[in-house]
Amino acid sequence: MLITFSGLDGSGKSTQIEGLRAALGLLGYRSTLRAFWDHVVVGARWREGFVHKVYRSERGVGEPGKPVARRDKNVRHWYLTLARHLLYLLDAVHLDFVVARERRRGNALVMDRYIYDELANLPLANRATQLFVRAVHAFVPRPDIAYLLDADPDAAVARKPEYPVEFMRHCRAAYFELARQLGNLTVIPPLPLDKAREAVLRELLAELLHKERRGRAIRYTQAA
Repeated sequence: MLITFSGLDGSGKSTQIEGLRAALGLLGYRSTLRAFWDHVVVGARWREGFVHKVYRSERGVGEPGKPVARRDKNVRHWYLTLARHLLYLLDAVHLDFVVARERRRGNALVMDRYIYDELANLPLANRATQLFVRAVHAFVPRPDIAYLLDADPDAAVARKPEYPVEFMRHCRAAYFELARQLGNLTVIPPLPLDKAREAVLRELLAELLHKERRGRAIRYTQAA
């Protein structure tokens, strides 16, 4: 299986990933966790260094009482938008290799962020960008479950103060627009932690049951 988690910074991805992997273990499945930025993004260190040096983005992750001023995806110059299209295409190609390599190991692959988190950072109202998004979506590995964890932007900024609230609201709207265009993201609403975990596990169990039934049908057809 390929299971991905996307959403705003501060939406609770790490917590829900931990809970899902624990549930997989209890059900007898081995899982591997990979972070999109660390294991897929091409030239991640160079790209991070570039924004820190050129746009004076602060390093680290914002915490309550210790905000940071990130200047990377919230910088929207036209030439950066063009560069993002090219870089995200490279990331998408590399993603194919990463997922194929991990699948050969036979474990469920859980990804902290996915190509969807990059695509949501593009101008999705632009017709050319829409075509680009569809093209990328057509050849990257399709997740069995692609979670989109929704979050109140104000609450997300309070948990991880890195970007302005207005920009986070823009990001939230972009995620929903991407979900509308692609049609395969499972949205988990901004619920209390335990309720969100229940919603995540409900989708997981439904997918596992679907796979089991499909496997039985295939075995029955082969036997017949």
